[in-house]
Amino acid sequence: MSILISQDTRFIVQGITGREAVNLTRENLDYGARIVGGVTPGRAGRDVYGVPVFDCVRDVVAKEGKVEGSVVCVPPNFTRDAVFEAIENGIELIVVVTENVPRKEVAQMVELATLRGARIIGPNCLGLISPGEAKMGGIGGPAANTRQAYMPGNIGVMSRSGGMTTEIASTLTAAGLGQSTCVSIGGDAIIGTTYAELMPHFAADPETHAIAIYSEPGGRMEAELAEWVKANDSRLPIVAFMAGRFMDEMQGMRFGHAGTIVEGKEDTTVEKIERMRAAGISVAERIEEIPALIGKRLEAAS
Repeated sequence: MSILISQDTRFIVQGITGREAVNLTRENLDYGARIVGGVTPGRAGRDVYGVPVFDCVRDVVAKEGKVEGSVVCVPPNFTRDAVFEAIENGIELIVVVTENVPRKEVAQMVELATLRGARIIGPNCLGLISPGEAKMGGIGGPAANTRQAYMPGNIGVMSRSGGMTTEIASTLTAAGLGQSTCVSIGGDAIIGTTYAELMPHFAADPETHAIAIYSEPGGRMEAELAEWVKANDSRLPIVAFMAGRFMDEMQGMRFGHAGTIVEGKEDTTVEKIERMRAAGISVAERIEEIPALIGKRLEAAS
């Protein structure tokens, strides 16, 4: 079983005729995704690897009926409008891969999604994958590489870094631990879905037995996750890796993503690690330690 997507998820690609979106479309199709249409204004009637192109989301929905998801791959100045269009046409899962979307506009996107009962993954993310079933976005890269790195199984993965989502999954796969669903949640200061907001979905999935997380300095997501775990007495063992520990002496410095700005003590890696450990979350010193720590937690829980 998986969360958010499955082999039956029908989705579109907005901005499908752009160079990055063309490659993304091919990679998703090769992995078995059900892409029922693409959208680029003024390009209706064309196709991308057999996927028909429409002028607007409304036209895709009118022809194909209910569409569950969209991958938004348009320039940042047009991202908000594309997301609004998807939401207003009944699409409930929207993966925004675009970087450099203005924070105010991301906040507006997230607010509308909340009002309409939709979910945004990203922006500035690589999407999500249910290994062996389907993926939405650029996660894993070409299908052959994706199949090598990701393996069906029982470990959920969440990461603020797209590349590290695959790194953790590959480390788990090498240790014989497959994954249920892996989500690249995005590296910006404001994103559509946080660790804590994904936890109820993983907790409700009987096929997810543990969670692995890649985290970074900056923001309150780890604190929110720790609070959720304690408040809900989570059944799922969680193992986290915290990157950027050298930043604790460099407040105000960015590390990798726009969201990794250390503004005070609560944003430091030391503080985050303490909060997570206090909530029962194991913290790995190195990524290669994650499989063994998960194995210990699962053994202790059995």
